[in-house]
Amino acid sequence: MNCKISHFMQDLNSLNIEKLEKWFTDETVIWIPPTKEISGKSRILALFRAIFRRYEKIEWSVSEIFNLGNNKYFYQTNSLAHMSGKGSYTNEICTIIQFSECGKILYLSDYFKDTRVFN
Repeated sequence: MNCKISHFMQDLNSLNIEKLEKWFTDETVIWIPPTKEISGKSRILALFRAIFRRYEKIEWSVSEIFNLGNNKYFYQTNSLAHMSGKGSYTNEICTIIQFSECGKILYLSDYFKDTRVFN
């Protein structure tokens, strides 16, 4: 597995905002439906805080990674979660991610197989 993706996913699975903070800059752009595309470190971290509050438990596991060149990757993730008040939830996610030369995330966009959970 790609080291940058592996380390990012470890930090994401920690659900610890302080660990995630090192991955983003004020130039980072992310799009995680159902929200709109957002940019900037503080807005991104606020989004992750909100996402983490929705779940009693959530864990992502990467199953496949494809190197697209230019520090850009496409990877498939399975998520397993228990949403507060809504029960268990699983989903498949495809992510496009691009890193800067120094290992920060420039761009991240998720595509979900099942979007019913957002309704």
